[in-house]
Parts: sequence; C-alpha cells; structure tokens
Amino acid sequence: MGLTKWAYFLAEAMLAEPLPRRWAHSLGVAKRARSLSPILGRDSELLEAAAVLHDVGYSPSIAVTGFHPLDGARFLREQEGVDERVIRLVAHHSCALLEAEERGLRDDLEAEFERERPELVDALIVADMTTTPDGEHTTSAARINEIVRRYGADTIVGRFIQRAAPEIHAAVERVESRMAAVEAGTQPM
Repeated sequence: MGLTKWAYFLAEAMLAEPLPRRWAHSLGVAKRARSLSPILGRDSELLEAAAVLHDVGYSPSIAVTGFHPLDGARFLREQEGVDERVIRLVAHHSCALLEAEERGLRDDLEAEFERERPELVDALIVADMTTTPDGEHTTSAARINEIVRRYGADTIVGRFIQRAAPEIHAAVERVESRMAAVEAGTQPM
C-alpha cells in the first residue's frame, strides 16, 4: 500500500467515527494539498499524506497531552514505517510551536521532532488554514476569525492563533507567489 493510500486509511480509522467533522476537515486539507502539487514536485504525495493525517492527534484513542500535533506525531512515530518527514510535518503543522508554547510543551515538541523544509511547512499551513472545519475552501483571514470565534479570544487556542496570524498570512503569500510563478512558467517545479 502506498504512503498516501495508507495515510487516508489510518486517518479515516482514527477520525471518521469519533470525529466526523474533523475527518471532513482533514479530507478538505488533503484536497487543498493536492491542489498545490505544481509547486511540490516529488513531495506532493508526502504533503498529501501529512495533510490527511495532520489532525489524527485529536482522536480520543490516542490523545494524551491534549495537544494534537504532539499526540499525533508521537502516535505516528510508533507506527512502523511512517516516513519521518510526514511525522515532522504533523508535529509542526500550522505554527504548532506557538501553541506548544502556550501549553508549556514547546521544549517537548522541539526536542522530539525536527522541523521540515520551510516550503513544505508553508504548503501545509496553507492547506490547513484555507480549509473550513467542514472541508470547504476559505481564506486564511476567515479561517483565523472562525477559530477565534469557536474557541474564544482568551483561550489557549484563541491566543495562539492570533499570535500565529502574521506567519499564516505570510505563508499564504509565499505559496501563492510560488504557484503564480509556476503557472506563469517563470519558476520550475
């Protein structure tokens, strides 16, 4: 079984029944990741696998710390044969270090998981932060506002996402620039 097919199978098993909305979001993030394939080249499959798995740490069967990037990455690390780069992307998706700091887990996250290449980190940020909880495409500004409304501005998640907003918007700009350059034929894949 290929990496992407395996990732969909695992993510569905972990999320579809206990967290159907989270599963819908994950499917939307994976679809968005696929749409970025012109700038990803041979890393397209890797990013799609990380995208569909990025929220697996929410699964009640593996949630330990309550911080889904860390719980998900730890779980994936224990699964035989998971590409280390997928694990690193899950661990650090969507500015996770800032949320880890809010939760007092930054040292744990940094010590256990290296960061992946910036271009892939940006692509996963864009895939996640331009997808609604129901899996539909949106803007990063609308997504951030939705997260603040859902969690509250003064919660851990609310504070984190507001701090992360400038980096999220910058990642969107970088990815959109790369996509435009590829589409214009001025940048190789």
